Amino acid sequence: MVCVLVCNNKCISDLEVLLATIEIDQGVQTVIDLFGAIVGAEGGDLEFIGLSAGKLTVRYNEGHNAECPECVPSHEMVQQMMEESLKIHAPTVTGLDLL
Repeated sequence: MVCVLVCNNKCISDLEVLLATIEIDQGVQTVIDLFGAIVGAEGGDLEFIGLSAGKLTVRYNEGHNAECPECVPSHEMVQQMMEESLKIHAPTVTGLDLL
């Protein structure tokens, strides 16, 4: 671990500093957690990239299911479902950029 900050004689790593500075709105976190579980069931995942000026950016890494390829949510489906869920849980988010 590389110390980037020492606070109260404790070495704090780059990751800890980054995590301490990122504050995600609770509604946004709820949506990411909910859809992360949905896409995770098929081997995919969601990665929070950022939230700026009301625009949420999330990376969707699509999963793979050889036995049921149609079970893997499409990029468009995840986009639509997340947009609708954000309207309920995080109405201050005005746009979603799903990478």
